[in-house]
Amino acid sequence: MDHGGHGMTADLPPFTLERGLEFTGEPFFLLGSVLTLALYGWGVLRLRRRGDGWPLGRLLAFAAGVLTLVLVMCTALNEYGMVLFSVHMVQHMVISMLSPILLLLGAPVTLALRALPAAPRGRRGPRELLVAVLHSRYVRVISHPVFTIPLFIASLYGLYFTPLFDLLMASRAGHLAMMVHFLAVGLIFFWPIMGVDPGPHRPGYVMRMLELFAGMPFHAFFGIALMMGTEPLVGTYADPPASLGVTALDDQNAAGGIAWAFSEIPSVLVLIALMFQWYVSEQRQARRQDRKADRDGDRELAAYNAYLASLQTRAGR
Repeated sequence: MDHGGHGMTADLPPFTLERGLEFTGEPFFLLGSVLTLALYGWGVLRLRRRGDGWPLGRLLAFAAGVLTLVLVMCTALNEYGMVLFSVHMVQHMVISMLSPILLLLGAPVTLALRALPAAPRGRRGPRELLVAVLHSRYVRVISHPVFTIPLFIASLYGLYFTPLFDLLMASRAGHLAMMVHFLAVGLIFFWPIMGVDPGPHRPGYVMRMLELFAGMPFHAFFGIALMMGTEPLVGTYADPPASLGVTALDDQNAAGGIAWAFSEIPSVLVLIALMFQWYVSEQRQARRQDRKADRDGDRELAAYNAYLASLQTRAGR
């Protein structure tokens, strides 16, 4: 017996974490994850072979980001997510907010710029094309907060509160396209905020925090709206299979609670990353100033002291 027209069996047993984490190997995300890790690993190895280092923390963060994608898309969570709103919401929150943050902390663009060979003069290779894309008007537009914040919000409300969600969930291809969309929107939203990789919009740390807090509350509001609903709001999950032992409203209430609670996790992760980057930036600036003072004999401090002395002399007259 199929459920929702996407080929999933309707007689799944009641959901447990053990059943949900059983490996199923969804081919699209599995192959994509393996290829992504292989390319990242190639970049790291290329740097090390020529004597350049690459921070272990970035490597681990990127690997963790890829593994989170495998966790929610290549296990039975993906199967249960077809028939349980709550499990789908776990997939959505992880793939749109946790995975992008971890992937971006891995600085994949920076790695590519350092690892890709420069093309001969007068030609354009992969590295030159990447640089051109980063400086293009298109990237300036899609990475601007005026675009990223509304997109982040619209991809949530415009999907679940319109027939579009049911249309996409009617097929495996539509479901996969929706998950890719969640990942892309998360990467676009968090990329300028994280500021690890080069990009056209890199505001100060305070502005990045404001951008973060401008988008995150809407996930909480969305979760509250689901929990306050008195009838199923999404047709796909209006009639869960009896074998799951859950009602549509209980499942929807759980999905709302997940959306509401999960919005705090990326906020904390991003704030920690931003505070650490801010601290490192201040330390680097202090070291530059110390080196400058060593080179010029602390000329600025001597000039300032002379200025104070002149003021004191004037006051004594």
